[in-house]
Amino acid sequence: MGFLKKFFRNVFRDTTGKRGPSGFEHLSEEELETHLAVSKYGSFRLTEAIRPSYGLDVVPRTGYRHDCYQDEQSKTRVPVLMISVSAEKVFDTFIDLLDPLGNEVDVVLETSHSQDDNSHRDLYREHIDLPVLKSMLYDYEELLTHDGCTGIAVLNPNIPLEVQFDEHKLIIVYGHDLSEFAEILRDHGIPCEEGMKFITEAEHVHSSSDTFSRQFDEMKMILGIDSPFRDDSDSRYV
Repeated sequence: MGFLKKFFRNVFRDTTGKRGPSGFEHLSEEELETHLAVSKYGSFRLTEAIRPSYGLDVVPRTGYRHDCYQDEQSKTRVPVLMISVSAEKVFDTFIDLLDPLGNEVDVVLETSHSQDDNSHRDLYREHIDLPVLKSMLYDYEELLTHDGCTGIAVLNPNIPLEVQFDEHKLIIVYGHDLSEFAEILRDHGIPCEEGMKFITEAEHVHSSSDTFSRQFDEMKMILGIDSPFRDDSDSRYV
């Protein structure tokens, strides 16, 4: 088995985050290289963090839909916006979506670097001024946009609201009143498409590098994060 086949088999994650049989395995290395090199579908450009299934079960596109998250412990149902944005606009859209959170926020860095079981670790930092955080994030725009093993969530637990820029470079917003976020999306020209599917809802692969892993450690240090997340639950939304 060639390097690329080993790569795809090892990093493939299905929608549950578990490894499984991959549709990439029967392809030649040339076919895999060709697929990996495709970054644009119509007007939508992918970041380097992720690629869709070879059969394009979901074709990436710009848009957002309303969804709902249910906490299994509290049974609380929380409205969600699921957002997909082309690579050239996704980081700026994420930054603008932070404004409704207020002037002081908490930050969670999410990493699956060096995780052999497709899991990820959450690292928490409380109480940081939003303008200060934004300045720091701009310094690591390439990492946050193009590393398939790095994600970040910014939240205000007092409202509560949360904006997540995940490993797939989707933006996910949690909160009971999402009207201000929807207005920001309209300002960015991102349409509401209630029936749209996202790249996470089919086979897909992530991409990372040792350079991004080192940059993640540097960003963690700059943000003053040195402890794991304080709660073992799947969601930080409370």
